[in-house]
Amino acid sequence: MLAAAGFAGLAALTGCGGGGDGGGTKDLSKKRHGAMKEYRAGTRFTATAPLAFSMLHNDNPGYPLKSGWLFWKELTRLTGITVRPVDVPLSDYEKKRSLLIGAGDAPFLIPKTYHPSEAAFVSSGAILPVSEYTHLMPNFRAKVKNWRLEPEIDSIRQSDGKYYLLPGLHERPRSGYSLALRTDVLDRHGLALPTTWDEVRGVFAALKEEYPDRYPLSDRWSTNTQFPAGALMGYLGQAYGVRAGWSYDNISWDDARKEFVFTGATDAFRQVVEYLRGLVAEKLMDPESFTQSDDDAVKKLLGERSFAISANPQELVQNYRYNLTRQVKGATIDMVPVPIGPAGSVVPGGLRLENGVMVSSKALAGTDFVAMMQFVDWLWYSDEGQRFAKWGVEGVTYTYSDGKYRIADGISLMGSDPSAPKDLQKDYGFFNGVFTYGGSWSLVSSSFSPDEKKFQDAMSRRRQLPIDPAHPLESSEQEQASLWDTPLRDHVTQNSLQFILGKRPLSQWGAYVGELKTKNMGRLVDLHNAAHERFKKENG
Repeated sequence: MLAAAGFAGLAALTGCGGGGDGGGTKDLSKKRHGAMKEYRAGTRFTATAPLAFSMLHNDNPGYPLKSGWLFWKELTRLTGITVRPVDVPLSDYEKKRSLLIGAGDAPFLIPKTYHPSEAAFVSSGAILPVSEYTHLMPNFRAKVKNWRLEPEIDSIRQSDGKYYLLPGLHERPRSGYSLALRTDVLDRHGLALPTTWDEVRGVFAALKEEYPDRYPLSDRWSTNTQFPAGALMGYLGQAYGVRAGWSYDNISWDDARKEFVFTGATDAFRQVVEYLRGLVAEKLMDPESFTQSDDDAVKKLLGERSFAISANPQELVQNYRYNLTRQVKGATIDMVPVPIGPAGSVVPGGLRLENGVMVSSKALAGTDFVAMMQFVDWLWYSDEGQRFAKWGVEGVTYTYSDGKYRIADGISLMGSDPSAPKDLQKDYGFFNGVFTYGGSWSLVSSSFSPDEKKFQDAMSRRRQLPIDPAHPLESSEQEQASLWDTPLRDHVTQNSLQFILGKRPLSQWGAYVGELKTKNMGRLVDLHNAAHERFKKENG
């Protein structure tokens, strides 16, 4: 992995590159209005003159934006910066962002951007190659270096060797989803929580024997998503070392062969499909899992028509457990660490990067550009800025003692105190997903419930799979790849579901792969491998 980082990753950190990785060769001497002369990692950024910067704001319906949030007021008091949010509904964020950038009307700061969506804006010059300006961001550079994130950073570089997104940085990988099971039912029948997928099948088979009229697993997260049962397929794919479900991508890196391959045609992907086909065929999994709404899946769990469902820590506590205890006497439910499969005790590569910030190219024309980059560095990447964005103001919204953060009395965070008159997100603007992501493990885990802490501690100790090396396409190649990519993805999705539900026999897997070939599977793979070789040759 360190070798894969190459010279490019080193240059990004040392500032010794040829201007493309924060080397500082750009003349910014006339763009320092409001900037600090001595700004270092661990130093609070405070503008030397009052400044204001526009920012696209992803408005979450769970905590709609308010101009009177303490977050805005305190941010200005601490830094001298006023953020002018351009508010966009969450449901329309990506479309509106594209329209604003395309029209040249984008705000200076464009957060909540997931790689590789920034690639669409590179060729037009609408967004900055931020890797050229990381020398202005000591906190960002320190975290990349100290946490050895060079391979992850290299994986988001474009064909010119630069990167155009400042991603969220995690010290340790954080997992999101796994399987939740009714532990009281397992205890009643002398069954242990499963740790492998073979054990999962065994537990489901035992439950089916006890309750022949019910499905042990009836799942959710199948509507309004590219892949039905997207969460389940995602963490099941993890156990086989392949991207599936929500994390599916047509192209993935085969570390043994040292080349990119087509994900939906690999043996590992076939094994994921075969496993699910087995569950459905043996009536251990509700076939409606792939078409039903989330509400219907949860109703089956609460009505004891099923005993297992996909979960994340928040849903486990606030939905499943809370409602089960009200409806079923003595009911208990727990989420297990992702069961282990043929790939071993692993987590996917790249989990330590999260969505991040693009910077409009128009920002570079301002005399306060350096101050803006220092501000971004402090708010999104410094320990102090990350703590502020997450917890707020000590003594007002939280207290800290004995190494623990505690939400202040009378304030609730994600349902922690349903009777509290105030909410940290809704009423104060902290813990906002636009600003709160990444950071040290101590900060990230500071808001974990006991369930999530146990789950995340177990997952964070697992080995991270190799990170895909950089293979950026040039603009003309991107256009061609997009014409091939969507039909191939649709074919994989449709046929995976047919195989799983038994509408197409698995004996036709070879024919299915042949169909992918007629849809330009080979040409798409060749395009990405050629891009990978070109990047290695040009960037070391």
